[in-house]
Amino acid sequence: MPAPLSYVLNVIAGPFAQLAAHDAAGALTVLRENAQPGDPSWLAEGKALDIPFKGDPKKVRLAARAAFHGQPFDINVLPSGNRRKRMLVADMDSTIIGCECLDELADMAGIKDKVAAITERAMRGEIDFESALRERVSLIKGLSLHALARVYAERVRLNPGAKALLATMRANGCYTLLVSGGFTYFTSRVAADAGFDENRGNTLLDDGTSLTGQVGDPILGREAKLTALIKTAGARKLALADTLAVGDGANDLDMVQRAGLGVAYHAKPVVAEAAEAALNGATVTHGDLTALLYLQGYRAAQITNAV
Repeated sequence: MPAPLSYVLNVIAGPFAQLAAHDAAGALTVLRENAQPGDPSWLAEGKALDIPFKGDPKKVRLAARAAFHGQPFDINVLPSGNRRKRMLVADMDSTIIGCECLDELADMAGIKDKVAAITERAMRGEIDFESALRERVSLIKGLSLHALARVYAERVRLNPGAKALLATMRANGCYTLLVSGGFTYFTSRVAADAGFDENRGNTLLDDGTSLTGQVGDPILGREAKLTALIKTAGARKLALADTLAVGDGANDLDMVQRAGLGVAYHAKPVVAEAAEAALNGATVTHGDLTALLYLQGYRAAQITNAV
C-alpha cells in the first residue's frame, strides 16, 4: 500500500501574476529533492496549485520558499486532511477591509500621523494594545459623530474577494465571525456588507453629538479574540481543528496560533513568523481574499462569486 501523502504544498499567485507550467515544474522539482510528491493539481488554472507529498513539512516549506524567493507567489505547506474549515474568525481592519478605521477617524481630526504611529507600534506588538487603544481614542475626543459616518462612507472598503470568501464558506456550512479591536459602529456595517454571521468589537463612547475620548469596558483585544474563537467553536460543538483564524496584527496572534488553520494576511512580522500559513509576500498590495479558499483546497469552480 502506498504511503499516505500527509501534506500539501500550496502555491498561489498574487493578483497581478500567473503561475506558468514551468513554475509548477519547479515546485515539483523542489518536492522530489526534499520529499515524496504526488501528482500536481490545479485549483485554479494559472492561479493556485496543490501538490500532495509525504515528508518533513518544515523542510519542504523552507526549500520551496527559497526556490521561489522574489517571485509573486505565496508558498505554504498544509496538512492534507481536514482542510475545509467549519468556522471562520476574521480580524477587520487591514484584513477584511483595507484601512484602519481609528486612523481614518484621526485623519478627520487632523492628527492621523500621530495616531497611525501608535497603531503601527501596537500592531507590531511593541506596545500593549489596550493602553494604545485608550491613548488613541483619547486623542480624538470631541470629534463629531458625523465623522464616523463619513469614514464608513468614504474610506471603508471591503478587500477584494471578501464577499466571495464569506459566501463560499457559508454555502459550505461554515459559521463566520468578525472580531475586531476596532469599533462596533464599523464591525456591524462591515459584517453586513461582507456577509458575516456575527460581529464583535469595542464601543466608542459619545455624548450624543461627539466622541468623549473614551472606549467602553471591557476592551476587546488579543485575549478576547482568542476567547471568542474558543467559546464560539465550543458553542457550535466544533473542535479548534475545524476553525480558521485570519489577521494581520499582534492582537490577532493568539487566535491565529490556536485555530486549526491560522493565516497571517499581509501581516506584521510577529504574526507572519508565527502563523501556520501566510499570505504575505506575493504582492505589495492587498491580494484577493479568495486565497483563503485555495488554502483550504477549494477549486475556482466551487467559489461563489458574490457581488
